[in-house]
Amino acid sequence: MLNDNRQQYVIQSNDPKGDEGFGKFLGVMIVFVMFLGVVQVAYDSAMAWYRDVIIWLNDTATYLAGVWPF
Repeated sequence: MLNDNRQQYVIQSNDPKGDEGFGKFLGVMIVFVMFLGVVQVAYDSAMAWYRDVIIWLNDTATYLAGVWPF
């Protein structure tokens, strides 16, 4: 037979506003880190594009210098 006089414990935070603030802070930090990741990907893409353009211009100039009759 079950004892109906069991004690029940309720765990309650002493500062619900603090928990809510921490949750908001954690959410803001996650969004900020994601933003930094997007900035890093955009920067890497721009630098790769710039490097490829410079290499292409160098190859084009070298080809034209070799073909041009001077």
